Amino acid sequence: MVLGTVIFLASELMFFSALFATYFDLKAYNKVWPPAYVHLDQPGMAIGTFMLFVASAVMVPFVRAVRAQRIRPARAWLLTSILAGIGFIAFEWHGWAHQGFGISTDAYGSIFMTMTGFHFLHVVAGLIMLSMLYLGLRSPAFLSDERSGVEAISYYWHFVFVVWIGVYATLFLVR
Repeated sequence: MVLGTVIFLASELMFFSALFATYFDLKAYNKVWPPAYVHLDQPGMAIGTFMLFVASAVMVPFVRAVRAQRIRPARAWLLTSILAGIGFIAFEWHGWAHQGFGISTDAYGSIFMTMTGFHFLHVVAGLIMLSMLYLGLRSPAFLSDERSGVEAISYYWHFVFVVWIGVYATLFLVR
């Protein structure tokens, strides 16, 4: 299961790499990039980025707690990750609602919404997996020695954060 997840994440990395290549190609061929009308909520997304960092970071003690069969602390760490991930989504949603452009505005709007939208979908998928994992912590299966599913989901969640660092740096910091 873990090897399959790593292979899947490699394919996802190629997908996001194509989005980054598209962004920088568009940037190279446009004199003004991003367009003058673009005013992003950089402070809000910095807070959202921190929340996604927390969501990823607490997976380390979560996995350790599961390995030690300490279910109560594992549930607390996992709940922290889920709540921080939901916080990230709230900041992203707020940013979209107030940015003043969309996917059909122009090339910048298209690539911005595609990059952040696909990442958003990855966060939602991760939150669904984490929520199912949280519900599954009640199962006796978590007392077994086979925890590759927990490890695979944690790899996915870390990947979501690492990709966001690239997306955030590209869209919010590189001008």
